[in-house]
Amino acid sequence: MTRRAALLVDGDNVSAAYQDDIHKIGTQFGRLDIVRVFLNAQINSLWHDATAYRLVHTGTGKNATDLMLAIDAMEFALRGNIEVMVIASSDGDFVHLHHRLREYGLTTVGIGEAKAPGGIRGACSEFIELSFAPIRKQVTPANGAGKDLDCKIRKIIAANSVNGAGMRLTILGAKMHRQHSIKISEHKERTWRGYLSARPNLYDLDPAGPDAHVRFKPEGFARQP
Repeated sequence: MTRRAALLVDGDNVSAAYQDDIHKIGTQFGRLDIVRVFLNAQINSLWHDATAYRLVHTGTGKNATDLMLAIDAMEFALRGNIEVMVIASSDGDFVHLHHRLREYGLTTVGIGEAKAPGGIRGACSEFIELSFAPIRKQVTPANGAGKDLDCKIRKIIAANSVNGAGMRLTILGAKMHRQHSIKISEHKERTWRGYLSARPNLYDLDPAGPDAHVRFKPEGFARQP
């Protein structure tokens, strides 16, 4: 008999560019009767367009997304009708949640990026690394406009980064407009967070917040044609 499974995604921590890969991985462990992505819905995100997921608005409070995801996970476990819990997040704070779910007899599957710490990898029944799966989803315009834009972004980040910490996302838009007359609202992603998170092979972006920083990945730019 196919096991019932729940797929819960930390939308503040994992890029929506991975949405298809995460869903495909989840189906390998059971019948996905519950599929949710948790995030502050007031922030523009490509997760809004992920129709295979039920979006859960977590508000703006500190750690609100982590708390809501953990509450739902424990509720499903206590109901006793979910056998596999798949949690997509690279956040090490979910270590205790995985341990507790396994104490209740559930199989837990962690899905995350290479940055996921060893603690979270060891806490799951099984951990699957997303690696560079979303690269194939990236489409660069034939006229090279996308590549030119990314080069401009990289130069601005490099000029404003201190000790490799990157620059504040709230400043990037203003500098791009002032120096290059570029308005992100004229692009399909509509926001800088949406544009950058859709290109995880090029940029490393902090979770949403007033002090969120963005860094560029030299190895990603090196792979560009």
